[in-house]
Amino acid sequence: MKRRDFISLLGGAAAAWPLAGRAQQAERMRRVGVLMNTAADDAEGQARLTAFVQRLQEFGWTDSRNVRIDTRWGTDAGSTRRYAGELVALAPDVILASASAAMGALQQTTHTVPIVFVNIIDPVGAGLVESLARPGGHITGFSLFEYGLSGKWLELLKEIAPRVMRVAVLRDTAVGSGVGQYAIIQAVAPSLGVELRPIDMRDAGEIERAVVAFARVPNSGLICRGPIVGGSSRSDHHACGPPPIARGVPSPVFRPQRRTDLLRA
Repeated sequence: MKRRDFISLLGGAAAAWPLAGRAQQAERMRRVGVLMNTAADDAEGQARLTAFVQRLQEFGWTDSRNVRIDTRWGTDAGSTRRYAGELVALAPDVILASASAAMGALQQTTHTVPIVFVNIIDPVGAGLVESLARPGGHITGFSLFEYGLSGKWLELLKEIAPRVMRVAVLRDTAVGSGVGQYAIIQAVAPSLGVELRPIDMRDAGEIERAVVAFARVPNSGLICRGPIVGGSSRSDHHACGPPPIARGVPSPVFRPQRRTDLLRA
């Protein structure tokens, strides 16, 4: 190629760069799916989503400018599975999954779309990742807390009320993580001289009757995590929130953890 032809070609390419740049910017619109585990009008769910969007903006990603955020709110197993399918069908670059139900539905729906989870108690035990240090695959995220923390709840209760000998633990048997949490509490109980009694959550009336009856037991205490042990928020205000049903019974209420452990890909 002659030198003059080469310069002409280079000049033409340079002249086309601005157009190419604008085309690239248009193509760089990214898509993020968000699958929440609450109703759309849930205050806590909205607050978490707002914080997520604001944090994205701090990193230069603005909704409708260079990223599109598609949000779905799954309140039960059926809607969560349906919305998981909808989000995957949109071919997003990544999906944010909140809590185990959302993560489980997405895991069954796609094996390729990158997924970042939050509010998961035991991602290794649940089969979401291979290990905390090296998740592997297309899934990573944040662990809510370690199961071992559940034993600390009982230790704290004994510090609050050393004379407590019988402890009721509210749990939701429909949530798999509750099994592991309760098992840890059971393992710690003998060393503290504590007798455990589980109270399963089925409806508000049953919870209230069980807690009121247990409150009459001498030297009793109550472990009530908000959300309840097992990760469910169902009816927890009937047992944990003010005014307390079991007046005079030591009842530490444990709120969701703010500190999380990052799983590095």
